[in-house]
Amino acid sequence: MKLKVIVDNNTIIDRYFLGEPAVSYFIEIEGSRILFDTGYSDIFIANAAKMGIDLLDLDLIVLSHAHLDHTWGLQHLIQYFAEAKFEKKTYKRPTLIAHPSIFISRTIQGLGEIGCLISEEKAMEYFDLKLTKEPVWLHPKLVFLGEIERKLPFESNNPIGKIHYADGEKDDFLLDDSALVFKSSEGLVIITGCAHAGICNTVEYAMKVCEEKRIVDIIGGFHLLDPPEDQLTETVRYFEKWHPVAVHACHCTDFNSKLALSSVVALKEVGVGLELLYQD
Repeated sequence: MKLKVIVDNNTIIDRYFLGEPAVSYFIEIEGSRILFDTGYSDIFIANAAKMGIDLLDLDLIVLSHAHLDHTWGLQHLIQYFAEAKFEKKTYKRPTLIAHPSIFISRTIQGLGEIGCLISEEKAMEYFDLKLTKEPVWLHPKLVFLGEIERKLPFESNNPIGKIHYADGEKDDFLLDDSALVFKSSEGLVIITGCAHAGICNTVEYAMKVCEEKRIVDIIGGFHLLDPPEDQLTETVRYFEKWHPVAVHACHCTDFNSKLALSSVVALKEVGVGLELLYQD
C-alpha cells in the first residue's frame, strides 16, 4: 500500500506544495485509488496535480468525520468533476464511504457551521454513497472502521459544538469519527483524520476488528491539543505498551504531545509531499 500526504498543516522541506490545517491523503492498494478526506479548501486538487495524481480516476472517497477541515474540499471536488464534464473529460463515479451522520449540520456558537457543506442529496448526484456505522472492508487488507467503540475513560469526554438532528440539537461528541486500517503481513497501519473518538480507542478498536496486535505505523491527527495531563499520560503509556514501529502524528497533535510521545516511540516527520510505502 502506498500513501501520499496531499494536505497537512505542514509541508516537507524543499517540496513546494501548499499546506493548511486540514487532512487529505491519497492511498493506492493493488489498483484501487482512494482519497481519504478532502481538506478545508481546494489545495488538495493543486497538490494532487503537482504529484501526478489524477483525481478524475478515483475509486473511493473516505471521510473520517464531518468537520470543515476534512470535508469542505468536497464542494471543490464536485466543481472539479463538473468542469471535467464541460471539457468533455471522462471521470469515474467514485463510491463515498462515511458514517451515516456525515451530512448532518454541526455548529459552534459564535462560529456557525463547521460540518460538511454538501447535502446527502447533492452528494448522491456525484458519488455512490455507502454510509455505515459498521466496519467495511474496502479491500481484503484495508478496512473502514465505522463507528469506533469508546471504552477508555480518559478520552472523548468533551463535545465540540452541537449536532442538529431532525428532532433537535444535541451536544456533538463526533460519533461519526472513524479511521482506515491496513492489515499488512507485519502488522497494522492505522490512518486517522482527527481521532475524536480518542487515538487509544481508535487503536484498540482497530486491533479488535483486524484481530491483530502488532502495529507498524499510526499516521494522522491524534486530537491532542493541550490535552488534560491524565489523558496525555495515559496515551503515552498506551503507546509504550503497543510499541509501534513508527508513529506519524500530525494535524491536530500539538508540540508538547508530540514531545511526550517521542519519549516512547519513533516519532516521524509529516508534511505535504510525504510518501509512505507499506509492504503487503
